[in-house]
Amino acid sequence: MRIAAIDVGSNSVHMIVCRVRPDLSFEVVDREKDMIRLAAGVLSRRRLPDANLAAALESLGKFKRLAESHGVDEIVVAATSAVREADNGSDLITQSRRQLGLRMRVISGQEEARLIHLAAAYAIGIGSARAVTIDIGGGSTEITIGTAARMEFGRSFKLGVIRLAERFAGRDPLSRGDEGRLVRHIHRETAGFLAQLRRRGFHRVIGTSGTIQALGQLATGTRAPGGGDVRRLNVPASEISRLRRKLVELTLDERLKLSGLDPRRADLAPVGAILLDTLLERLGADDLTLCDFALREGLVLDYIRRNIKHIRTAERYPDVRRRSVIELGERCGFLKDHAGQVAKLALAFFDATGKQHKLGAREREWLEYGAMLHDIGTHISYDAHHKHSYYLIRHGGLRGFDPEEVEVIGLVARYHRQAPPKKSHEEYSALPRALRRTVKILGAFVRLAEGLDRSHAQVVRRLSGVATDEGLRFRLVTKGDAELELWAANRHAEPLARALRTEIRFEAAPRTGPRARPRAKNVAEFTAPKSRRNRRRVTVSGR
Repeated sequence: MRIAAIDVGSNSVHMIVCRVRPDLSFEVVDREKDMIRLAAGVLSRRRLPDANLAAALESLGKFKRLAESHGVDEIVVAATSAVREADNGSDLITQSRRQLGLRMRVISGQEEARLIHLAAAYAIGIGSARAVTIDIGGGSTEITIGTAARMEFGRSFKLGVIRLAERFAGRDPLSRGDEGRLVRHIHRETAGFLAQLRRRGFHRVIGTSGTIQALGQLATGTRAPGGGDVRRLNVPASEISRLRRKLVELTLDERLKLSGLDPRRADLAPVGAILLDTLLERLGADDLTLCDFALREGLVLDYIRRNIKHIRTAERYPDVRRRSVIELGERCGFLKDHAGQVAKLALAFFDATGKQHKLGAREREWLEYGAMLHDIGTHISYDAHHKHSYYLIRHGGLRGFDPEEVEVIGLVARYHRQAPPKKSHEEYSALPRALRRTVKILGAFVRLAEGLDRSHAQVVRRLSGVATDEGLRFRLVTKGDAELELWAANRHAEPLARALRTEIRFEAAPRTGPRARPRAKNVAEFTAPKSRRNRRRVTVSGR
């Protein structure tokens, strides 16, 4: 299974594409980042400018296309402080859903801290040792303490580098007075919490986020191979202090010339260095461990932990369409053996009558899925459960299907009992003429297959059919008494006979052979009303 996680942050939009392994660990197979400064001007005015919204949507659209090129099964999208605080943050949520089909979740600062801690603990492998994690973003900074098993405490502070730069960095280079005011502000916001962490004690401090990684690598002169991320690099706190003093003295033009500093971070680097150095000093930390996992990896880990059953299903059913159908059935508590038997028999009827109905592989797939889901409406109530099945299929979030396909599958399930399709039925009459014929035939197959498992005992083992001068004759091989099934099939054969314009006859005989149980052999026949004979011969075995 493959998952994409998108983090819509205040400074950057990040995405990773991951492959989930059978042991529920994961590997990153692709990653992408856009530094769009979503929070620029937002945190003071509390609105996302139109240009910022457009940039975010452009990034999300690009990331979605990239994720789909990897064949991902799920795309998880989370937004943080910029969207959380903007009065029009809902505009981005609505537009991402309408234009791109992406469901964006706005997470709280506390949830953001929890997910970051989860990712850092996983990446660094802290085990039972207590660690502090710091993540510096554009709009907020998250600080946590805990072990690999759980986060003990976590806080989100409104101390992001964009927010602080807009408020305190009025001059370039930063004046001593502005630096002092910034430090005092950081102390006021964090002093009590950091003192609490010091009293609890910790083994190490882990730094996540692009800001901290950039500062750590710049402080040590270390670059990751290929310009990528560095994990587990230990940076002495004294080197962060030295870097802070250097960055504060440089103008923006001078910072842009620094080797190893991303030009896109040059304007915010002094504020980021002051913030990180102040936090490390208040914690009394000797060094900082860099970590390239952050919120997006936390989203993946959290998804895996909450969807183990779904992931196991994905391993059994790699095709997203089939898996989506199975999961809907399981959510509605369907009887899997009965659903599978009805689908098997419906497909056998379909294959045996190909020359009559002239439908193809696409319609065959709709038939199978409609048959598998025909009874899920009993999840609501048995009365009119065929109509409930239609509603659940239509609104069940089936993935990989276009809306018209979902409608057809739902109507195939809808017409497995009670009245056959009529033009007075609004949903049926709204379909194009060709699809109305398809629904009529496929629904009749499911209706007949349902009758042949009337006892829910899977009595019919095989089904074969031939076209004779008298019409279609189906022979059933059974594993027991099939009288109930033949009675029900006779009751439900007329819609198919009318749709195919032929007479339908059934005969059943017990299974023979060394494994058959000793019993009296009997053959029962029932005949459905005929409409017009079809003289073409077709033979098929039940599948």
